[in-house]
Amino acid sequence: MDNHERGAQRAKLLLAGLAVLVVGALGAGGIAAYSLIDEDSSRTPAAGATGTGATKPSGSASAGGGAEMTPERAKKVSLDAPTGQEGGASTGFPHSPGGAISAVVHFWEEYAWMDDQKARQQLEVVTSPDAVDYIDKQISEVRKLREGAGLPASGGTPAGITFTTTVDAVRMRGLADDDLPRGDVAHIWLSFDRYATTPEKATDDNPVKGDTVDFIVKWQDGAWKLTDEPVYVKQRTLPVAYDPDSPFAWRDQWVQVRHED
Repeated sequence: MDNHERGAQRAKLLLAGLAVLVVGALGAGGIAAYSLIDEDSSRTPAAGATGTGATKPSGSASAGGGAEMTPERAKKVSLDAPTGQEGGASTGFPHSPGGAISAVVHFWEEYAWMDDQKARQQLEVVTSPDAVDYIDKQISEVRKLREGAGLPASGGTPAGITFTTTVDAVRMRGLADDDLPRGDVAHIWLSFDRYATTPEKATDDNPVKGDTVDFIVKWQDGAWKLTDEPVYVKQRTLPVAYDPDSPFAWRDQWVQVRHED
């Protein structure tokens, strides 16, 4: 199943609650990662077919007191701050594993997934020119989601609804490219929550929790760029399900994200 098919499935799961919010609003007027535990940016993700070269922690590893290590117990990944903004997307992340993670996390938390015009502006900034038709495919998904929620295919987020996306954890693998230096292409999974609020309802009683999405990025023209080139897509790997208290998730290199207050 490719990223777009998974996106369509996630959209279907969101539609029931989203449609209620939209109707209400309209009636009233949303380097392995393990190597980053010590935050040593000089250690690049392992490159190799299907990520088989990635460092994996030993099954005997444990936290203090004999308890098994989990993402919750392990040190979190701190995000690099962007140095710029363009088209609604953060830019200026460093050429390092942490920079790749930071670029993807910022993109997904900022992504205008209910506004096709803003989404296109963002994607035009962060997408590789080598990713043929990638932007159009993503915009098509935005429009399908809008139509499923009873909105016109093209338009902005309905007035009165605010959506907030928070990435909780990441899993990173290096991908191989004979023409690029090791560490210049990465496959990153995100586990995230999404909340919808309105002026009348400041909390979301039924948020999307623990959803996942993945991106492939490569270092190009001085920035991390999204891509879906076949040579990289065929190296994608599926992660163990993320659970903050799971030693299996930690062994699979899921690491929690530290957000600055």
